[in-house]
Amino acid sequence: MPADLLRDLTPQVVAIVTRRSGDFDAAEDAVQEALIEAVRTWPERGIPAEPRGWLVTTAMRRLVDAKRSESRRPDRERADHLAEPEGQETSAVDDSLDVLLLCCHPSLTPASAVALTLRAVGGLTTREIAHAYLVPEKTMAQRISRAKATIKGRSLGIDGTADLAARIPAMLKVLYLLFNEGYVATEGDRLQRVDLCAEAIRLTRLARTALTRMTGSGHGELGGLLALMLLLDARRPARVDAHGAVVPLAEQDRSLWRAEATREGVALVDAVIGTGRPGPYQIQAAIAALHNRAPSAEDTDWLQITALYGLLEKVAPGPIVTLNKAVAVGYADGPGPALALLDDLLRDCAGNGFVDHPRVPAVRAHLLELAGDLDGAAAAYDLAAARATNLAERRFLTSKAAALRDARC
Repeated sequence: MPADLLRDLTPQVVAIVTRRSGDFDAAEDAVQEALIEAVRTWPERGIPAEPRGWLVTTAMRRLVDAKRSESRRPDRERADHLAEPEGQETSAVDDSLDVLLLCCHPSLTPASAVALTLRAVGGLTTREIAHAYLVPEKTMAQRISRAKATIKGRSLGIDGTADLAARIPAMLKVLYLLFNEGYVATEGDRLQRVDLCAEAIRLTRLARTALTRMTGSGHGELGGLLALMLLLDARRPARVDAHGAVVPLAEQDRSLWRAEATREGVALVDAVIGTGRPGPYQIQAAIAALHNRAPSAEDTDWLQITALYGLLEKVAPGPIVTLNKAVAVGYADGPGPALALLDDLLRDCAGNGFVDHPRVPAVRAHLLELAGDLDGAAAAYDLAAARATNLAERRFLTSKAAALRDARC
């Protein structure tokens, strides 16, 4: 079963069924039933010549069945009418982007918009979204349910530039989290979910093109976000070895990095960074560009990266930003100041879910290793491995701990 095909088609089908029925919640449910039917029947019967049309037809029939009232024949006629033309419906704006814009409706809180879009456009599970937000799965399920109820009856698309501008902050975060889930998958035995990274990049390009078309100018943060995605995705071929094992940044073969993606990302950073006060995505893209420009790990400008993280803390403060800054400080100023920064961060975050994040002991382990405390580093790597939900990451962290213990023998 081509899962990537279904993922590509899902938001398109949701958009078509929503547009025809005017009910996003019911449309998504009907499309999910159509997907289940596809998974059940396509392996045996083969993929239809028009898979999108097949999904639209099946979803519309499920939707009509769910709303069937007293007369069967009019319902069947309505189902046949709504289901055509199969696979031929097109939109001036990509159907996936239509769903993205609906999920980023101003009536939703940013957090709800992000969660709903990750479900409807990105295809993430509720558990994966909950992990990204560091909240219980039940809490996230309730948030998604409330979001769907809020936009019930809303039409697809946007109403002018002001409406689009109101949705941009949530849209940016949606795309950022979608890419992050692809860059380091929450679950599974692979480090990366290339399909999600590609989808995030595609949607970001579409969003930037749509905004440029509507306003006559691009958006600095959308450009920064696209640059960040391209620069990180450029490293993809070197992030795992031939056996799927994680290769840390300092040990990656940079000749494997995709030069075309790096060039485009760096050019985008240069184009948007001076267009106004830089936002968080532009700053992160500038950090990524410094890494990609460095011919080797030893040539990385850690002082400038540390300074950029300091700026990022002012623009968009958060524990993950400070955690990343601690790594940069470890290279720029030494592991001692970095460990002190990490300890301060954990004291500030005492009592919230961040202290249990798997990256916290992983960063501590790395800094302890730089400091020469191999026993402490091994113990911290063990803790990070125990918390990791991605199997590739867990194997990497476990192997690091074992290697450090072997080095002590």
